[in-house]
Amino acid sequence: MNLKRNSKIRFILAVLVAALAGYTVGVTKIDIDFKNYQPKVEIASKEPPASVTQVDFSPMWQVLSQIEQNYYDKNAIDAQKILNGAIQGMVASLDDPYTVYLPPQENTDFKQGLAGKFEGIGAELGMRDNQIIIVAPLDGSPAKAAGVGVEDAILSVDNKSTAGWTLREAVDRIRGPKGTEVMLTLLAAGSNQPRDVKIVRDTITLKSLTSWTKSVKDIEGIEQTNILKNAADKKIIYIRLSQFGDTTNGEWLTLANELDRKLKEDGSIEGVVFDLRNNPGGYLNDAVYIVSEFVKSGTAVMQEDREGDRREFKVSGKGLLTNVPLVVLINKGSASASEIVAGAIRDNDRGVLVGTASFGKGTIQQADDLGGGAGLHVTIAKWLTPDGTWVGNGKDGDGLVPDIEVDLPEDPDILRDTQLELAIEELIK
Repeated sequence: MNLKRNSKIRFILAVLVAALAGYTVGVTKIDIDFKNYQPKVEIASKEPPASVTQVDFSPMWQVLSQIEQNYYDKNAIDAQKILNGAIQGMVASLDDPYTVYLPPQENTDFKQGLAGKFEGIGAELGMRDNQIIIVAPLDGSPAKAAGVGVEDAILSVDNKSTAGWTLREAVDRIRGPKGTEVMLTLLAAGSNQPRDVKIVRDTITLKSLTSWTKSVKDIEGIEQTNILKNAADKKIIYIRLSQFGDTTNGEWLTLANELDRKLKEDGSIEGVVFDLRNNPGGYLNDAVYIVSEFVKSGTAVMQEDREGDRREFKVSGKGLLTNVPLVVLINKGSASASEIVAGAIRDNDRGVLVGTASFGKGTIQQADDLGGGAGLHVTIAKWLTPDGTWVGNGKDGDGLVPDIEVDLPEDPDILRDTQLELAIEELIK
């Protein structure tokens, strides 16, 4: 999860990675010359950290020299690509899928995604057990329309194996211009039968929020059980938050004011179902903001740094929905900021969690711009629920376990939303 873009940079980690000498890159332009196999770096910067000066960079220069001297295709030797590869190699050595170096184009793509508009298939990717997986297909996206599922493993892209790929490589291969096709070979969780899915890329325009208010008898996709039949004319407010992006807070403020008015005017409203299923997360500060809409006082989340020191993020106490009964829907596609919100609502005794266990991404990333359009995302801390629970790092974490566990029907032809059904029953019982 990324700290808000305008937050003050607390540190700059921009080392000319994996050894293009022991200089700090920062935002300085670098001119690399490999003529005569003597690397030349023109740079204006501070001295490197002491730890970097103790590293033996001679193997790097030897490799560069051998490439320049012997590689058969001179035109393929690109100093900037070599530099980017070196940086990415250093970052990859941490074995953390969320600490990544983003060259200019990839950094732009990432920002466009959070801004709510980009071209691609519309799916959040993650890493589990060194395998690229689908964290969640986005609402209204080509990926969702094509049947891409939560936790589907991506075995290949356009018949090229993803073995050994980083998340960045997967995103680069899967994204592309509107109207072009990409073929994914997917393996559903628990299955041993891969399937090929052809997806036509499109412009993905994301709206963070959707909402409706309906009488129980008019809600589609649920079975009218005896409990629901007895409350047929009671009304439910449903809120679906699909991501935490640049437009989320503005959208939320408009919606919250509208719902506050409805709750004051309509006594037949039983409560709110807050749907965070398949929400891959986003900004930490936005998560705290959303928690503050439902929780009057207390802690939204705790951050634990590398020294073990903890910082509490308190709710603002200005929420408009702090008294309405609340049930939260989560599933394996709920990650990062959505897990923070769900965990805070439960730990503050504001609502019940229904669905299946969440993804388990319990780390916070700081996003820094390095200059020239490149960016660096560094995992700087763990986040913990108000009760001190860590949900894991997306590799070995269990995620949040809901209070009421229920799966959706396995048969895709059955369109019944059993999770929403139980959430409504929980509100009206």
